[in-house]
Amino acid sequence: MLKFFFNSNTRAYLRALESEFGDSSNSIRLELNRFEKAGMLSSFLEGNKKFYSANTKHPLFNEIRNLIIKHIELDKIIDNILDRLGNLDAAYLVGSFARGLDSHLIDLILIGEVDQDYLIQLIGKMEKIIKRKIRYVIYSQVDFDAIDWSGQGSDPLLVWAEKKSADDGK
Repeated sequence: MLKFFFNSNTRAYLRALESEFGDSSNSIRLELNRFEKAGMLSSFLEGNKKFYSANTKHPLFNEIRNLIIKHIELDKIIDNILDRLGNLDAAYLVGSFARGLDSHLIDLILIGEVDQDYLIQLIGKMEKIIKRKIRYVIYSQVDFDAIDWSGQGSDPLLVWAEKKSADDGK
């Protein structure tokens, strides 16, 4: 479920999932069929491959996605780190989680000006709480926009953005 519901843009076909998860194609096919029959996954053909993706119109899509966010404790990272950094413009998830794979390492790209000493303190506390390592890199918006993500396996997944107010001109 993490594969499809955390990043709703994710799409995959059976053989790719087989190699990704190291499980038999038969067991993966059974699960994909169950999710598709329940309406939680959609499928489409592209050439001779049947691709699957999350059905974002399913009535439980948002609830499932929120459960997954709580499972990886991304909500705690947002509340306890990102909202406290002040000059942060955006935060993106990259790496395993952006590809829909569970991991003990959370890779973040932070856009903006950040007090790194304060960030290190917050991350240290959060890693103990969520029992996962958090790795980050900080970019300016210009540097981030210049990156070619085509060979990275997945695009960065926006997980936090500065709230813009109507009266601050942003």
